[in-house]
Amino acid sequence: MKTWILAVCATLMIVPAMAADKHKDCNELKTEIDAGLQKKGVKDYSLDVVEADKAGDAKVVGSCEAGKKKVTYHKGK
Repeated sequence: MKTWILAVCATLMIVPAMAADKHKDCNELKTEIDAGLQKKGVKDYSLDVVEADKAGDAKVVGSCEAGKKKVTYHKGK
């Protein structure tokens, strides 16, 4: 019984954290992706935040505002 209660409590703590990540601010996400690319030594690229349905053939590297917008990556500036 204690194990079951512990499992339920853990689940209730994890689910809101996962949901909050899906509602991440686009500028914050873009900054995090940019930092990761710079850390890996990637140069000459641009990141753009676009409406989800406007991403087209661009490489999508992130999603924000509950999936309403996408962060896209383009080689070259």
